[in-house]
Amino acid sequence: MNFRFTQLSLITLVLALYGCQANPVRPVPPSAFATKIVQGARAQIGRPYHYGGESPRAGFDCSGLVFYSLARTGHRVPRTTGGQYRASTPIARKNLRPGDLVFFRFRRSRAVSHVGIYLGKGRFIHAPATDRHVTIANLNSPFWTRHFVRGGRFRR
Repeated sequence: MNFRFTQLSLITLVLALYGCQANPVRPVPPSAFATKIVQGARAQIGRPYHYGGESPRAGFDCSGLVFYSLARTGHRVPRTTGGQYRASTPIARKNLRPGDLVFFRFRRSRAVSHVGIYLGKGRFIHAPATDRHVTIANLNSPFWTRHFVRGGRFRR
């Protein structure tokens, strides 16, 4: 009888603990606003980098790509990386969703110096540098992880 009571207690304990485990995180589907941002940016893949550029015809710099992609949704944002950083709502890396911005710092200064648009699954789109083109990069690579500052979100 004691053995049976112990087995029953053990089964009850296991079931109780199993019910306490955290529910798996379910991805939040992107809003229509976020989807439009991502689609606008994806359509620019292969366009040349051009310092100060903010259109498909002229090419893009990093903040110009963000400026253009959000303008397609009817949302006006500052034109510079620093302005976009200050105007966006801060988002932790673990809470990034498609359409959010990702900010980076390359120098020891306190100012952010690069921005991209998060696509999901650890990837983002950006206009990287002179002699390059708008492309997709992996946020989880050692280089981007080392320079990541925070995410940013604009609501619509």
